[in-house]
Amino acid sequence: MIASLKGYARVWTVAAVNGDLNRLKILHGLLEGKFRAGDRLIYLGNYLGRGAASAELLDELLLVRRAFLARFGLLDSDIVYLRGRQEEMWQKLLQLHLAQDPAAVLEWVLPQGVEFTLRAYGGNADQGRMWCRDGAHALARWTGSLRDAVRSQPGHGQFFASLKRAAVSSDQSILFVHAGVDTGRPLSAQTDSFWWGAANYLKIVPQYEDFKRIVRGFDSDNTGLSLEGYAVTIDNGSGHGGSLEAICFDAGAKVVDRISA
Repeated sequence: MIASLKGYARVWTVAAVNGDLNRLKILHGLLEGKFRAGDRLIYLGNYLGRGAASAELLDELLLVRRAFLARFGLLDSDIVYLRGRQEEMWQKLLQLHLAQDPAAVLEWVLPQGVEFTLRAYGGNADQGRMWCRDGAHALARWTGSLRDAVRSQPGHGQFFASLKRAAVSSDQSILFVHAGVDTGRPLSAQTDSFWWGAANYLKIVPQYEDFKRIVRGFDSDNTGLSLEGYAVTIDNGSGHGGSLEAICFDAGAKVVDRISA
């Protein structure tokens, strides 16, 4: 579940979109003009939530994937999508019938953006609350209907199944994560830190597992873009009134280009 980016000259990294479809479309238009043979592309999670167009946003990601694969001669593995906090919570909602306290889980995820995704796939919060009261079997039918709604959208089921926990460059120069990494654990033993972050991310001391740089796409504290130092943040507030960023790194982990939308 950890992707490996191989044989690249440069890698473009897209920050957490947070449901801002308009900014994503603008960024894709700009990126098409700057992308070149030998480049790779990685999205760092949080595609859903905070916007009413979650399903349409996935359609945009899939459309651009097809276009870039065809135009630039890329392999499937050259474009990578990380699982973000929103996608992790959506997965928890789809497994609500397995939770010990499904009502509590439902009320936890809804206000954090999952309600927008629920609506996008034809569900609503009141239905969920009703099924929680009716027991696990009834709740399983509801979550099953939501999974069917996802699969009914071309490519959406495959998209969710393809999400990676993290990504590394094949030469171990850069580690790409959604929100953070627990440097007290090896990469193979990470748990929820990828989605929920870890304390003092910007103070991580080189060299964690010999990576030259760590790049994250989402900052829950909204402290803004931070491209200097060892631990990099490319989240500049998309979905919360800020810009959506795409940062280009060369094979030596140096920032060589930037797009803002």
